[in-house]
Amino acid sequence: MSNYKRLQISESKLNHILEYNKKLAEQLEMPCISVSEASESMIRYCNSTKDPFLPSIWGKLDSEDDPFAPVSKGCCNII
Repeated sequence: MSNYKRLQISESKLNHILEYNKKLAEQLEMPCISVSEASESMIRYCNSTKDPFLPSIWGKLDSEDDPFAPVSKGCCNII
């Protein structure tokens, strides 16, 4: 293998490592919270947000509050 070919492979590997290092540095800078804090936040959200798929917990939603209710556009449809 020629020296030029080895140099190309080495440069390619170096670029790959530098890109990977850059991504790891970005992940390191991301804000972190503890699992217990994240769980508590999810529980608070689930307890305060009505879910139309859980009528046994939240009760039946009014048709205007239900985003999945069929929309009526009049008395009849023409096909």
